[in-house]
Amino acid sequence: MPRALFISDLHLAPGRTDLTAAFEGFLERLPADTQALYILGDLFDYWAGDDDLADPFNARVVALLASLAERNVALFLLPGNRDFLMGERFMAAAKAKRLAEIHLLDLHGVPTLLLHGDELCLRDAAYRNFRATVRDAAWQESFLARPLAERKAKIEALRARSEAEKRAKDYDLMDADPAAAEDLLRIHGATRLIHGHTHRPARHAHAVDGRPCERWVLASWDDQPGGLECDADGCRPFTA
Repeated sequence: MPRALFISDLHLAPGRTDLTAAFEGFLERLPADTQALYILGDLFDYWAGDDDLADPFNARVVALLASLAERNVALFLLPGNRDFLMGERFMAAAKAKRLAEIHLLDLHGVPTLLLHGDELCLRDAAYRNFRATVRDAAWQESFLARPLAERKAKIEALRARSEAEKRAKDYDLMDADPAAAEDLLRIHGATRLIHGHTHRPARHAHAVDGRPCERWVLASWDDQPGGLECDADGCRPFTA
């Protein structure tokens, strides 16, 4: 039966040849009945803007994505906290459809919410403030007006600072808030939620107004290349 695959947090970068090889192998071995591939954020370690499409590494990844169309596999991309600057030029080159930050999908009759997951991290006030700043349209327009090299240097500095700050934080502070997930399930009338970002792959059971619901957290490819496959029989993790 046709299946949909969900992955996130690949963090592809020129210096991580292991991750690129794992991704290439995964695409080569896609099951023949794969109908759609959903990438729920952080495909790249960072994305500085669509004017970087000509970079050899970026062009290689985009070509891999675009090749899915030749196999009749629909590609859906939901940018994450590292690659939210992906624009329409990127989507067109990759032959992908961009999803909204919160996307409701009818998945074999199950109303399923898709998101990157960082919007669920309500207990990390510093990150929430940063996210609000960089997701602002005016901030993005101003940032993208800078030279590409300057943008890359700025992003790399921010990534280094972020990694240092994360090492000093309680990991539970950066995890998804279950109540926030339940609020979204309630608002959208969904019974399943799939997200990444937290790097804590698991299935969580929730009860929302008496309705049994499930929340699947996708794996980070830094730790465990793979994701989730879903068909009419339900969802289950897979290893890439």
